Amino acid sequence: MDEMIACCGLECSQCPAFIAMRDNNDALRQTTAREWSQQFHAEFIPESIDCSGCRTTGVHGPYCSMCEIRACCMEKGLLNCAHCADYGCEKLAKVHGMDAQSKKCLDGIRGGI
Repeated sequence: MDEMIACCGLECSQCPAFIAMRDNNDALRQTTAREWSQQFHAEFIPESIDCSGCRTTGVHGPYCSMCEIRACCMEKGLLNCAHCADYGCEKLAKVHGMDAQSKKCLDGIRGGI
């Protein structure tokens, strides 16, 4: 499968919500809901762990409605944050602080623009 890059640089095709939906995997939904509830200090239920990808018009879980980065990117009409004049903003820095690979991904895209 081709990689699917989210607005923030995360690879959607590696996300457990994407995988759970693709494979219709209820056990993965349960595990992910429990882990994300602890990690993000918010209640996630297994039924909400479905996503067809950040930039798609398909299914998105409740975490997408909370994502400031996705909202900003969509509002600006950008493919992802690598194309933004404000690249490296405070919102994006939070994600990149937790996931260095997403920063590396967007830096690579910026290098090719």
